Amino acid sequence: MEAKRKAMQGALVPAKRPRNELGIYSENNGAVIAASPGRTSNLQAPIMLLTGHEGEIYSAKFSPDGTYLVSGGYDRLLHLWNTYGDCENFAVLKGHTGAIMELQFSTDGTTLYTASTDKTVGMWDMHSGERIKRFKGHGTFVNSVGVARRGPQLVCSASDDGTIRLWDSRKRGCQQTFQNVYQVTSVTFNDTAEQIISGGIDNFIKVWDLRKNSLLYKMQGHVDTVTGMAVSPDGSYLLSTAMDNTVRIWDIRPFAPQERCVKIIQGNQHTFEKNLLKCTWSPDGSKITAGSGDRFVYIWDTTTRRILYKLPGHAGSVNEVSFHPKEPIVLSCSSDKQIFLGEIE
Repeated sequence: MEAKRKAMQGALVPAKRPRNELGIYSENNGAVIAASPGRTSNLQAPIMLLTGHEGEIYSAKFSPDGTYLVSGGYDRLLHLWNTYGDCENFAVLKGHTGAIMELQFSTDGTTLYTASTDKTVGMWDMHSGERIKRFKGHGTFVNSVGVARRGPQLVCSASDDGTIRLWDSRKRGCQQTFQNVYQVTSVTFNDTAEQIISGGIDNFIKVWDLRKNSLLYKMQGHVDTVTGMAVSPDGSYLLSTAMDNTVRIWDIRPFAPQERCVKIIQGNQHTFEKNLLKCTWSPDGSKITAGSGDRFVYIWDTTTRRILYKLPGHAGSVNEVSFHPKEPIVLSCSSDKQIFLGEIE
């Protein structure tokens, strides 16, 4: 039997030029650099692809402990995936009869809330995988759901019926309703859950006071529909993204100056699909990200507003990007029915 051919000394991996994290080939005086970047997370590989959804994926989030993630979208199903190992899809939860537009975990991770075009907000027990409540009251599609960070488990929802509704997960029925003129596309609580912040097709961001049951103030700046919002980890700032192709940071502290918009960030695109693209902060607040219709994943430095990453890979609109709570990992979900987990620096 022929002896095995010895490998050439110092043989390089197949002749593909190495790329840096922005997907750009690096060269050094014509010589190919064969350095593989050091790993920064416990992902099985620097990029993991998760497939299984049968329709566009509109929302995906890591659990608060980061061990698994949940995704939902047009196929009306919630898929649960392990973050580590082979990223298996270990459960599929059914119950909604319409597309799942947004999902949010409770702070302790025991409960998941979902907004759906079936006019309801679903409440799911993550231990049993059962839907334990349906909040009914909206007249049409529910676009967005928000969960209080602390205190009683308050939930808010926004709908095409022009209302923002407040729910208490321990009680029956809607606790409070705020009437807006136009469709409301995004909703969240402020840090203390004493206010609900909403955005919609009238381009305004409105802050509602739960105790006075009235509109506290509104923030003007976006010139098209606000599609996603997120409050910073320290509760001082609001991140918003809109169909005007800008991402904005607003000062929402009680005694902030009249002009609350402190930063305008650009790069991501809203395209003809008019999807409700989401935005979010990294756990330490140093980075922000937003969905984009141009199929790229955008991550910016909060302070400098510089694009840190513009990551390719998706074949459809990137509808939400989420940061892992403990590691430098991002997930992106797209209209191409796929989810990517990727390691960043």
